[in-house]
Amino acid sequence: MKRKEQNFKSWFKSGAPWVWMTAGGVSIAVIMTIGLLAVIAVRGLGHFWPADVVEAHYQVPGEAARVMAGELVQEEQVPRARLAAAGLPVDVKGGEFMTRELYKVGNREVYGADFSWVVAEWLSQPRTPESLLVMERREWGNFYGYLLNVKQDGQLVAEGEAAWAELQARISRVDELHAQLVRLEKKDIGRINHGLERLRLESRKLELDGRLDAAAQADLDARRAELDAQYKGLESELIDLNQQLARDSVTVKTVDGREQVIALSKVVRAYQPNAMGVGAKIGFYFAKLWEFLSDEPREANTEGGIFPAIFGTVMMTLIMAVIVTPFGVLAAIYLREYAKQGVMTRIIRIAVNNLAGVPAIVYGVFGLGFFVYVLGGSIDRLFFPEAAPAPTFGTPGLLWASLTLAILAVPVVIVATEEGLARIPRALREGSLALGATKAETLWKVVLPMASPAMMTGLILAVARAAGEVAPLMLVGVVKLAPALPVSGNYPYLHLDQKIMHLGFHIYDVGFQSPNVEAARPLVYATALLLVLVIATLNLSAVYIRNHLREKYKALDS
Repeated sequence: MKRKEQNFKSWFKSGAPWVWMTAGGVSIAVIMTIGLLAVIAVRGLGHFWPADVVEAHYQVPGEAARVMAGELVQEEQVPRARLAAAGLPVDVKGGEFMTRELYKVGNREVYGADFSWVVAEWLSQPRTPESLLVMERREWGNFYGYLLNVKQDGQLVAEGEAAWAELQARISRVDELHAQLVRLEKKDIGRINHGLERLRLESRKLELDGRLDAAAQADLDARRAELDAQYKGLESELIDLNQQLARDSVTVKTVDGREQVIALSKVVRAYQPNAMGVGAKIGFYFAKLWEFLSDEPREANTEGGIFPAIFGTVMMTLIMAVIVTPFGVLAAIYLREYAKQGVMTRIIRIAVNNLAGVPAIVYGVFGLGFFVYVLGGSIDRLFFPEAAPAPTFGTPGLLWASLTLAILAVPVVIVATEEGLARIPRALREGSLALGATKAETLWKVVLPMASPAMMTGLILAVARAAGEVAPLMLVGVVKLAPALPVSGNYPYLHLDQKIMHLGFHIYDVGFQSPNVEAARPLVYATALLLVLVIATLNLSAVYIRNHLREKYKALDS
């Protein structure tokens, strides 16, 4: 017994238990991370799969039976007492639990809601007819029902079995027309509107400077007339496209027998999930996934894609990295290489370390007060007086959002760079100086290359923290829905004053501000997964560069 006790004490003193505890902690962290990502991926990516649509009779005790159709979204066990307390005619003397199912029934204009909870025991005669149609619309969500006929200008074109092929052909036509319409509105007409706005600002600037004479006015009028003529030509094309879009319509019927006419200009796609094989469903799944990544949002951000949010997140993070890296590196170089190491330097280091712990929303308030109102307002008064009272840079936008994130992340870069500079042997500096190099040359050609992996480490940590921030961005430039991307074909091409969308804010908006919570919930998971992947991609790119630099300058370290 004594020997066993001694063996245990020696084993404990050897440090082996701490090794096992550390390994266990790392394993638990990895398992939790993988589990979290798996839950997000399953719940988010499963949303794009074309599930079968079930048609069944639903009869609440004491009420008339009705026919319903929808996609099964969720299933749960609910205590009978809870259902009875909610006012449902439930026999409380039965089993303890009842099954409750959530169906996506669509037809919002008919039923008032896209989703409906039903008690599974009250469903009967479930079936999945192949002719059951799902029509995804630009407004009012999905329609579930049966296709009766296709019409052109109110005249019958096809009905019965021939109507389905005709419907697909006309939806393809509508997609092409809609793409032309979007390109015409955003590119061509947008270019003209941008030109007219620049002429207005130019005229106002000349007026403020006292240089708006007859010759200048005539030149402005001529340029404005040219743009107006271009717009009139595009306006007729726009009217023609809208007329072509309004040409086709379909007559459909809900499963409970209600007929309605739907304009195909409002339809994105139509499909019959019950008639689709595995291959067709896989193709449909990837098409929906690509739409999610490449299209613009619609239906209060609960349908369509999130490409503007992806673009805004990446663009803002890259601009932040471009700003934060030189400032953070220069500050670290001064503190480590040039500043006198005394009380003041230690105070500055303590302050930098404390900045990393400041709540993010405080940076947002600082960015709004200093960058937007003070700095942006000053820029407007100095360089854009003709735009007054409308602000140019004196309003939240991409530039101020990037600068706010840069201020938030700069302490991380400073600390990481300082650590990298501190680990470089003093002998290398002295050897370089002994060979005749100046301090600046030693710093540029010896010290900084060896410290570059540490700089990249700081950048990785900065991107990891800044890319996922939401609270400060709500104050300095991120909005629910941006009208256009901050990059366009109009001068100056990169519009730093423009508001942007962001994946983190998109998650907040869809999850907590959406009027249709059930429709928004899967997109919250999908967007969260995408945000993690975007941050991971940016970090892995930086890790690759850091490892490359580390291998490149390994010889100097030895």
